[in-house]
Amino acid sequence: MEKNKLKINSPKIGIYFNIVAILSFIIALSFILINWSTLPDKVPSHYNLAGEPDKWSDRWFVFVPLMIGIFLWFSLQIVETRPHLHNYSGLTEKNREVLFKNSMLLMNFIKNEMLIYFSFSAINDIYVAKGKGSIVGPWDLLIFSVMIIGTIIIFVVRSVRLKKEVS
Repeated sequence: MEKNKLKINSPKIGIYFNIVAILSFIIALSFILINWSTLPDKVPSHYNLAGEPDKWSDRWFVFVPLMIGIFLWFSLQIVETRPHLHNYSGLTEKNREVLFKNSMLLMNFIKNEMLIYFSFSAINDIYVAKGKGSIVGPWDLLIFSVMIIGTIIIFVVRSVRLKKEVS
């Protein structure tokens, strides 16, 4: 494993995406704090497939999506910065750097998409708790799933193309 280590800087798009995701977290946290005094005692903590709340919890629960999001963000940040530990097929000395960069960028996109999604979920929970309805209704889980799966597909295809270009 040690011989596969390579010092690779984060690409600029990854740094910009980190900033956007952290800003979404800060906005969601601020939104919660601003609305705290007007929140009802119970907030939605689970939704059915129709996007309707089917479980309610104490209002402190609005912080849970943010806690999950920031925990995943920091965890995936650690994974992102260690591309030599990621799983590769067809890794050679020739293609190692481009595949490491691609894998790092994939992890960057996934971690930031997740933080943005969980930040959005916290804001959405406040809207629902206040009786304003869900921002996107039953579509949020589908949108999130398509986004994550789409990102993975794009980066897997990109990895295959990069391997062909380098060899």
